[in-house]
Amino acid sequence: MPALLVFGYLVAGIIVGISLLSSAIKIVREYQRLVVFRLGRSVGKKGPGVVFLWPVVDRAVWVDLREFFLEIPSQTCITKDNAPINIDFLIYFKVFEPDLSVIQVTDFAGAARGIATTTLRAVVGDISLDDVLAKREQINQVLRTKLDEVTERWGVKVTTVEIREILPPREVQEAMTRQMSAERSRRAVVTEALGNREAAVTVAEGQKQAAILKAEGDRQAAILRAEGFSLALDKIFSVAKNIDSKTLTLQYLEALKALGEGAATKFIFPLEFTKLLQPITDFAKDAGEQK
Repeated sequence: MPALLVFGYLVAGIIVGISLLSSAIKIVREYQRLVVFRLGRSVGKKGPGVVFLWPVVDRAVWVDLREFFLEIPSQTCITKDNAPINIDFLIYFKVFEPDLSVIQVTDFAGAARGIATTTLRAVVGDISLDDVLAKREQINQVLRTKLDEVTERWGVKVTTVEIREILPPREVQEAMTRQMSAERSRRAVVTEALGNREAAVTVAEGQKQAAILKAEGDRQAAILRAEGFSLALDKIFSVAKNIDSKTLTLQYLEALKALGEGAATKFIFPLEFTKLLQPITDFAKDAGEQK
């Protein structure tokens, strides 16, 4: 019986020892840190790697150094011109001082969410509705700056603020819809007018080019006709220079023969015709004398 009791105590001691050893040795990853409190007093951050803690004496708080985000649900804000508007956005944080993030604030996420809500209302309250709808990036920058001023004392850096959705009042949405429809109609009319103008210009330009080409063709044709007529005259003149009086007389005789075959009984000859017949008369006379 005493042996069994001793064995039980030994097993219990081994279990307690393993439990204390496991609680004393911590494996801290690269993106994690341990904020260690020894008897209630902070002794700084530990990690990454293997960290040894004194059992019972030390208490550790895990801190994640990775960037994370908080989703701020839709908030109703009043703009500078008294228009209600709903906005929801995301806030991206990153812990750069693990000690401060544990010591300076109890619930960091809840505190950041409350600060973000009040800061959003303050920023939107200084801006008109049109500017809220048109200057989203500017609002993001102002929100990030103001939030960072508050969270810096907690050892947290606000890296980015992104507005996801802005919902103006229903009547404003309807007015915006009508405005967009009117703008699209205006653009369609302008586009159609520009298209018609370009088409008219293209047609006029085509007609102009056609008229120019036709005039150029007519001019070239007239030049070619004139050149052909000139060449014909030159040819006639060159041939006429080689024709003697006998050839002309023969041509006149051929013409008289053609006239004689007609039905007319009277013929009128110019006085110069006797001069053309003179070579034939002389030729006949010479032939008679030779006989």
